Order: sequence, then C-alpha cells, then structure tokens
Amino acid sequence: MCGVAALCFGGNALAAPARIRFQIDPKPDSEALLDVAQQANVTLIGAGACPGVSPRRISGALTLEEALGQLLDGAPCVARMVAPGAVEVSASPQAPAAPRIAPAPVTVSDVLITATRRVRNPRELAVAVTALPQEQLETTGAADAGEAAGQLAGVVATNLGPGRNKLLFRGLSDGAYTGRARSVVATYVDDLPVNYNAPDPDLRLVDVDRVEVARGPQGALYGAGSLAGVYRIVTQQPDLERRSAELRVSGAVTRSGAPSGAVEGYYNQPLWDNILGLRVSGYEEVQGGYLDDIPQKRKDVDRTERRGARLALRFQPSDAWSVSLTAAGQHLRSDDTHYTNPGFGLTRAVRIPEPHVNDIEWANATVRRSWGWGELTSTTGYVRHAYGSLYDATATQKEYTSIAQTSAYLERTRTRMLVEDLVLTSRGAGPLEWLAGLYASDTTVHSPTEFLAQVFGVNGPVYSDDRHDGIQELAAYGEVNYQVAPRWTLAVGGRAFSIRAHTRSHVESERFDPREVDQTTNLTGFSPKVSLQTTLASGDLAYGVISEGYRAGGVNSGGAQPLPFAQDTYRPDRLVNLELGLKMERLQRRLTLNTAAFYDLWSDIQTDQFRDAQFRDTGIPYATNAGDAVVMGVESELGFITESDLDAGLAAQ
Repeated sequence: MCGVAALCFGGNALAAPARIRFQIDPKPDSEALLDVAQQANVTLIGAGACPGVSPRRISGALTLEEALGQLLDGAPCVARMVAPGAVEVSASPQAPAAPRIAPAPVTVSDVLITATRRVRNPRELAVAVTALPQEQLETTGAADAGEAAGQLAGVVATNLGPGRNKLLFRGLSDGAYTGRARSVVATYVDDLPVNYNAPDPDLRLVDVDRVEVARGPQGALYGAGSLAGVYRIVTQQPDLERRSAELRVSGAVTRSGAPSGAVEGYYNQPLWDNILGLRVSGYEEVQGGYLDDIPQKRKDVDRTERRGARLALRFQPSDAWSVSLTAAGQHLRSDDTHYTNPGFGLTRAVRIPEPHVNDIEWANATVRRSWGWGELTSTTGYVRHAYGSLYDATATQKEYTSIAQTSAYLERTRTRMLVEDLVLTSRGAGPLEWLAGLYASDTTVHSPTEFLAQVFGVNGPVYSDDRHDGIQELAAYGEVNYQVAPRWTLAVGGRAFSIRAHTRSHVESERFDPREVDQTTNLTGFSPKVSLQTTLASGDLAYGVISEGYRAGGVNSGGAQPLPFAQDTYRPDRLVNLELGLKMERLQRRLTLNTAAFYDLWSDIQTDQFRDAQFRDTGIPYATNAGDAVVMGVESELGFITESDLDAGLAAQ
C-alpha cells in the first residue's frame, strides 16, 4: 500500500498533458479513431458514430486532445473524455464545417478490449478473443455468464444451477464438480481476479461496458488459473461531466412454475466537474422455481434470489493521473438444487432440501500514471468469496453411522484474496511495443465439511474435516511485440512465477481416531508465449501462437481414513497450446469470420472426484491427476450486419 501512496502523490499534478507519438494514415474516421485509441492506450466508445472519411494524415508527438481535434476537424461527430482513459464519440449537432470525402457504407466494430493488458482492436490480435458490448448483452437478454455463453464460440457453462456452475472453454474440462483443484478459467472484474477454486459466482451483468473472453491458455499474462482462458467483466466507470440515471424492470412467467422478476439500475453523479465522479448501480432478481419435490410435498423448490450493488469513485486531478475506487458485492441463494430424477419430468424425489449460497464482495483501488511513452497501472484489491451447499446423503449414511433417519453432507468455503498487480505498458506508434508487470497475491481458504446424521429430528456431525489453505504467489511477466517486416509482427512473452501452498486440516470421525494433516507444496517455473501474425493484402489477419497454462498441485485431506500414498497429493498440471487462426472481413466489413484451429497437450490433468467403496468414505471429494490428454478442435464465429443494422451471429466449435 505504501507503493500505491507514493504513486498517488509523487510528481507534479499540474504537469502538462503527455505528448504521444501518433501515426494515423488516411482512412475512414471510425477506423482512424480506433488507431488513436490504441496508440494512446485509452478506451473508445462509439467510433461508429463518425461515418466520414478524412484524407488527413496525422503524424508526430501530440496530446490526445490535439490528435482527436485534428482528426475530427470538420467531421460530423465530436469526442469527449468521459473518464480517465476513456473517450466517447457521438454525432455532432452541427453540420460539418468543411467538405469531406463521402464515406463508403462500412460498418466498423468500435469495441476495443483490454484482455491483453493493452487497449486493442480484437481483430488485430493473435488471440482468439471475443467482446460482447453492453448493447448486445441487453438486446439478447444475457444477464450472466451462462446466458452470454451461447454467443461465444467454445464457451459453455455446466448446468448445475445458479452459483454452482463452472465455465469451460474449448472443451478443456476437468470435471463438472468444483473442489480442491483451481479453476481452469480465470474470472476478472475489470483488473481484479475474483475466483480461485470456486464455482462461477454468476455475477449479474448490470451497468457493464462489455464482457471479454480470451480463449486458450493465458499463463504468460494472467498466471495460474487461466489454463483454458480468461472471462473478464468490464464495468461502466463514472462519467466526470454528465449526470445520468437508468432504471429497468422486467418480469417473466413460467408454465407450471412460479413467476420471475428483476429490477436494476444505476445513477451517475459528477461531484467535481472533470475531476471527481461517483457511480452507483444495483439490482435485485427472483427466479421462480419450476421443480416439484414429491416426498417433501413442496412445489417450485428451485427458487433463486440474487441481489447486488456496486459503488465506483473516480478521481482525476490531471490528465496524467487517475485513481479509481470500487466496492461491490452480490448475494445469491437457491432454495434447492436444479436437477431431477430420470423419468420424473419436472418432479424429483429428495428426502431433505438442498440449498446453496454463493456470496462475493470485493474492493479495489486502481491508480494510473501516464506519460507520452508509457502508462503505469497499479491495481490493489481484496476479495471475499463465501459459498456453501447442503446435499441429501442418506443413501451413503451407513458408511458413517449405524443409527440415523436421514443424513446430509454440508460443505462451506470462505476464500479471501489480497492482490497487487503492477504493469507498465508502452504508448504511441512504432514498430516496437512492450509491457512489463509484477504480481503478488495472498490467498486463504477455509473449507470445513461435515457429514450430519439426523436422529429424532436432531442433526449431529459424525464426520468433519476442518481444512485451512494458505497460498502465496509471486510473479514477474512481460511481452514484446516487434514488426519484423512490413505486415509481419512477432510477439514474445512469458511469466516467471513462484507458488507456495500450505495445508492444515483436522479430521474427526465417529468410527475412527482423529488425524491431522500439515503439508506444504511449492511450484516455481516459467510460462512462455510466442506468436507470429501477418496482415494479408486483403486486410485479413492470419496468426500462429504457442502458449501455455498451468496450475499448482496440492494436498488431499478429506476422509475418515487417508487415501493411499499415491493419491495423498496431486501434482501440478500443464497445458501447451498450438494454434492457427484467421480473422476475415468481407462485404465492406459487414461480414466477419474469426476461426481458429488448436492442438492442446494437457499433461497430469487435475480433476475433482468422489471417493467410492474402494476408498471407503463414499461421496467425500478429493483431487487427483487423471493422466494426459490431447485436445484438438476448430472454433468459428460468424457475424453479419445488414444495411438496416440487423445483426446476426453464429458461433460453433
């Protein structure tokens, strides 16, 4: 935290705006605006609002405002800074002051992404990356990750129910159950990781700018836990100039089920014009159940409620400095599980309710310092993620107790993460681009589990595992992009890392003596990435990439009796990805096609399984290595926009 404070108050807050070396060739205004944003490393909103074509070439060291002023001189649109590092383009209320070349009927995507730690057009990246902007999320009614997955090639969510699902990319699945093994997909909100080994928190997509998905291992930039890719929610930031608000109410009815409804909205208030702004958003939702439980004589048992809020404060004392503070949280509760028995239709037969809770809160501070040649970003964050489930375990109670009417298995997890991520990126046009970063995290996980036997209406534990994990991770990472020849760019990067995990557990059982577990595992290594891309004469992009993902190993503690020695621990796993991709545009950019073929070598696959009669303690989860695998596939995303702005898409793998 001392380093962050030094960043905030060092230097001259009244320094002149930074000059950036721009190089923009004559092209349609919307495309030139994308180039300005990428070279300045700022987010751009609404480039499609500028349909003209300018013959002007922009070259030299200019401030961002000067570059935008030269580009849009006489254009039918205007640009303004809505927040530090964010520019919004909108149609001008006045007619152009000077004649301009008539534009071709071109549709240009104005969605820039930052999943690669820089502001970039996804069509110019040697990464299988997709962005869903706010407008598309709202139009399609995608309220969370599971509903958005259908619009993304190679992305699926398991169907276990809200707050229980796992995100899976490219068929890289380590099993449907969430246990000790770290997630294969890293979930981020802005620049902060919010999951470790938890199920997806099912954050409702309210007041967000876009959702970004980078498929394939991202170990070089994001480290452990991004073995299959990164899912990133980019939230709306406070507008420092204009007050605005929105309220949405929706409802639905379900045949043979209970009604559903949601209310959501935001309020934006500039507190100090162009310097300080506040934005508050919130929501509350009820998903009516539709499953009936026969033995319990309960209807619509799978009711789910979800509510959350986010508060963001932005402070920009000068063009060179900005500070963002965010605090947010979500509560999700399902009254029962969402599965049925074969042949029962929309009914089920479970002896006791199986509720689930998934609560998450986080707070983070992001400090940015910009120069003409680069930008330094420090993200400091704290995450608390608490979730738990209760399952009917009557069928296996004979393994744990001799006298019980019904039994339940209770699992709870409390994860706390403290994260610091410091990254320095280059700015401006030129053949060389680079970034360098330092990362540190301290994670504690308390995950007690109990087997509860009910005798005469009273629940008592007959087995318990009180487990504590402490994980410390340190890493240094970087990437260099160099234009080795006209239209050819080579990128080389990597991440040096060290992960230490310490596990302590106390296990008690009605039938066996108590036992203790106290072990430490360590993993150090280097995760590389190399890519080569070329812009074809047609303007299409072809690329090849070699990347790697990894997860650290760990220790098993569950079970009244320990597992055999060979399965007492599980080893790190590693995935090497070989990928060839092509990104095409046709019909004056109205037709787009992104396709990638990948070949993955996954060694020592970590997977969460359940003990069976072979190990006794039937139903107790543990992590193990399932061997090696080769995963091959092709994924494609096809999009088409008609002249009347009808947008159609197809994603397949």
